[in-house]
Amino acid sequence: MWLHFIPGIQFRTNNEPFKIEMEGFLAKIVSLMKEENLFATQGGPIILAQVENEYGNVKWAYGTSGQLYVKWAAETAISMNTTIPWVMCVQDDAPDPIINTCNGFYCDQFTPNSPSKPKMWTENYCGWFTSFGYPLPHRLVEDLAFAVARFFEMGGTFQNYYMCIAGFIRQPKWGHLRDLHKAIKLCEDYLISSEPTQIQLGLNLEAHVYYKPSNECAAFLANYDSSKDAMVEFNGNSYSLPAWSVSILPDCKNVAYSTARVVSQRHIGDNSFASRTTTHRFSVGPSGWSWYKEPVGVWDNTSFTYPGLLEQINTTKDASDFLWYSTILAVDENAAEEAFLHIFSLGHAALVFVNRVSVGFGYGNHDEPSFNLSQKISLRPGNNSLDILSMMIGLQNYGPWFDIDGAGVYSVIVDGFGNRKLDLTLGDWTHQVGVEGEHLGLDNISLANSSLWKNGASTPINQSLIWYKVTFSAPEGSGPLALDLSSMGKGQAWINGQSIGRYWPAYLSPNTGCPDNCDYRGAYDASKCQRNCGQPSQTLYHIPRSWVHHGSNLLVLHEEIGGDPLKISILTRTGQEICAFISESDPPPPDSWKPNSELHPQSPQLRLSCDKGWLITSVSFASFGTPHGSCGSFSPGSCHVDMLETIRKEGCSIAVTTNNLGDPCPKVLKTLAVEALCSE
Repeated sequence: MWLHFIPGIQFRTNNEPFKIEMEGFLAKIVSLMKEENLFATQGGPIILAQVENEYGNVKWAYGTSGQLYVKWAAETAISMNTTIPWVMCVQDDAPDPIINTCNGFYCDQFTPNSPSKPKMWTENYCGWFTSFGYPLPHRLVEDLAFAVARFFEMGGTFQNYYMCIAGFIRQPKWGHLRDLHKAIKLCEDYLISSEPTQIQLGLNLEAHVYYKPSNECAAFLANYDSSKDAMVEFNGNSYSLPAWSVSILPDCKNVAYSTARVVSQRHIGDNSFASRTTTHRFSVGPSGWSWYKEPVGVWDNTSFTYPGLLEQINTTKDASDFLWYSTILAVDENAAEEAFLHIFSLGHAALVFVNRVSVGFGYGNHDEPSFNLSQKISLRPGNNSLDILSMMIGLQNYGPWFDIDGAGVYSVIVDGFGNRKLDLTLGDWTHQVGVEGEHLGLDNISLANSSLWKNGASTPINQSLIWYKVTFSAPEGSGPLALDLSSMGKGQAWINGQSIGRYWPAYLSPNTGCPDNCDYRGAYDASKCQRNCGQPSQTLYHIPRSWVHHGSNLLVLHEEIGGDPLKISILTRTGQEICAFISESDPPPPDSWKPNSELHPQSPQLRLSCDKGWLITSVSFASFGTPHGSCGSFSPGSCHVDMLETIRKEGCSIAVTTNNLGDPCPKVLKTLAVEALCSE
């Protein structure tokens, strides 16, 4: 933010003040890395350095200055003498020797701008970021694995996951992608020995084969049709290829991995706190709350009056998310009047008060932060106070000329006011940066016992601009903690003086746009497979165990629009329900796969494991045969052998074969399905 206020600066263009700051920043970072011997040539872990990010998407807006800036950025990076390669993401005109790389959901079709540069994928979007008021993005692991396998199938050399949030490390994503990496590793000698040879196998069907000088090979068989499964002939053998899938054959004969067949274990429930049997909820209240009510409008002599409405970012200078705009509306002494108030804002939200009473709340969204608020108001004879609290929710950090995007109220109009329209935009407005509570430091532990806090038998709820505090004891154990703020409106929370973030559960996503069933087949985008329509984007907030201690802990909330703190609770997880279902026809785990001179099916295995510190303490379902249902709702089929004792005895790795488990129904394809509980 401090860069914004350097005189004459313009971000990300051929601008001298910006280039001076950027060069100084680059030099500082490179120097720090060298001092710690962190570059690969020094024996450290850093193999690549990046200058700029996705500038190719916005360069058009800067014209010739943008082209000059790219050239300067490349030359400046090279001059740092890092001794490792530099990359520019999404920059087709990256000057040599800078490597241009791909970012996106798929990069198999990407080609670098020089044959001397490797094909690299620096950001593989595992999903998409979450935004207040939006459904939750979700990308199925079968599609993610398909994208990675296709990339390496078609000559890729380096791939990096990005936006791996919202449960990315949960199963089955973690396990299925782990197996993918192992399968690709089995092909490593072939991948570095030759360029791929493409073989067309049919409509939307193809193979890419990598040979070693000995004429041995590894192959990737791809079906990139979005709906039709296929049988293909390759190397004298038949292979079943589900739609939108890649099968990896490290010996050009036997399948070690299929992107469409998830054989890794799964977690039951969509999030870490989904299971009732392993999640415990503790009420934070309902007693013991204290509160502090914010004054409306000007609260300090640091306020100032200006003719017109000032832009928020340049006024607050990042000292606060809040800016008060206050003025007076005069009404004829003989009559009260009703009028319509119209407020126009660049973003991001605003609370409106007339005569210190809340009359409206307006807000934008991630894609369009600006908004208009129109509200019918009642005015009394004489002077009426109008106070608008403009709120920011972060800062713009991408897009053309993002550094000059503004925020705050820019126009206020009242109509129906004595049959006339009154434009208050250029009138005198008193501006006050921040709200009183943050100026006082009410989030600090040092004020926990201050007389500023009020308490009583009845805690005020559903009130705007109010601070709450309460003490609580953290649940015992080592399981993760989460604060459930679903009863609150909008604001920020602190645990023992540490911010756990902004909350806004009152902002619900649209009711439509979330399918009942999501098909991984076909190209993914951020609107596909969404979840949580009609719900808040987030209600649970992680509390690091290191932030709490035995005994009393302090929770402070700044509630902006109104909520009920008495319903806040803390959740902890004491276990994890896991499951797996493996068919006889599934491929073996890649780490047990063995090359073979002939087509020879190898034994699949069911494997279960727990998070660190937990063990499998019980098995609730285990059937070999034709079980019905899915994780969390399995039931035995007509062909069934109860495997509970086998699972308990044999532990976490079982070969799924009739030789090992018996054959309850010959000539029928059988599956082993297991549900188990991990706990301390």
